[in-house]
Amino acid sequence: MARGQYAAASVRQLAAVVEEVAPRDPDRWDGRQPVPAAMGTRARVSRDRAKQLWMVVGMLDRAVAREEMPPGASRRAAWLFTDRALAAFWDLAVAGELRARAEDVGRPLPLATHRIVRDVLGILADLVVPERGVLLPVVEPPELKATVPARDRAALYRGLADLASAGPLARDGIGMSSAERARVLAMVGIVLDAGTRSGELAALRLDDVAPGLKAVGVRRRPQRAPADRTEEIAAAAEVHPAAVRSVMSGHAYQHSEAVQQRILAAVAALEPLPEVEWYALREGTRIALAQWLQVRERVVEALPLEGGRSALWVTLRASKVGPPGVTLRPSGVRTAYTKGVTALNFVMAGRYGWSPLPTRMEQLRRAVEAEPVTVEAVSTGVAGEGVVRSR
Repeated sequence: MARGQYAAASVRQLAAVVEEVAPRDPDRWDGRQPVPAAMGTRARVSRDRAKQLWMVVGMLDRAVAREEMPPGASRRAAWLFTDRALAAFWDLAVAGELRARAEDVGRPLPLATHRIVRDVLGILADLVVPERGVLLPVVEPPELKATVPARDRAALYRGLADLASAGPLARDGIGMSSAERARVLAMVGIVLDAGTRSGELAALRLDDVAPGLKAVGVRRRPQRAPADRTEEIAAAAEVHPAAVRSVMSGHAYQHSEAVQQRILAAVAALEPLPEVEWYALREGTRIALAQWLQVRERVVEALPLEGGRSALWVTLRASKVGPPGVTLRPSGVRTAYTKGVTALNFVMAGRYGWSPLPTRMEQLRRAVEAEPVTVEAVSTGVAGEGVVRSR
């Protein structure tokens, strides 16, 4: 069946609705209609979300032909969102029975995809049956991978300065250049001292580093702030954190008006987060960062473009995005970290005091709770060593 052609009337109706908010015609993209969003607002979907919407439409098209689905689900779009239809669809989806490629059918969906499908079902329900509360499936939170123990972090800091100043590291023909090592060690140090996410790390600019490399200024993403403060909101509203997440994700109808109002009042009373939070950098991080800044200057000076001149993190090799010295995007920061740490772990394996670093930045970030320092401390150059506690 050609793309966009659906056998069931219900899915054709659904596709017509989705076409308004996620048009497949590139010429219509800028004119797409907004969808219900958090806190009763409306927003236009991203291209990634648009792909997810069409993915679930395709899954629903494959589902209505299955005997597990109630008969009416093939006739009207609204009937796709009855409790019985959603339950049957969900069981088929998570079992991998609705995959697009025949060779993949029967391979269960990963947990991360469960959440995507559930969230998309909520968006589609808001579009098709806005007047009706829909019972969406429950997705268990993923089990978090182990973080880096405090003892291993202490060992890393003891060797961070030595590693940053060493020559190229290599073993069995696999290694990393001094430039690559300088970059990944500076990244590791800042993540451990400031608890930055990959997007926040990628957003750092040269002027976010205080004179003397004493501190770094991190712009916490405002759009994430309410979600990051779920426990605080729940305590103030005297509700369960799950209720806060539900209301803030646009599904307020699942709760009473009283609960909604308490949550909204708690959100409104939140003290605003500072635009920039400053974190003191410890000696090991300062040495690693100083080494990286020297490497960065040599690379950027040879760059014929202007793109990477203010960014803290830049590429070291030519790639599809340009010559060496181009600004690293969040995906590039994650890739650079993973590749660098993988090589570092291999080269350092077996050395006294070395424990492998996690190859996912998130595991490293969750290992510590860094406390910001005051702007006054940064401006006077007495930020000190900062405070970093184990979680």
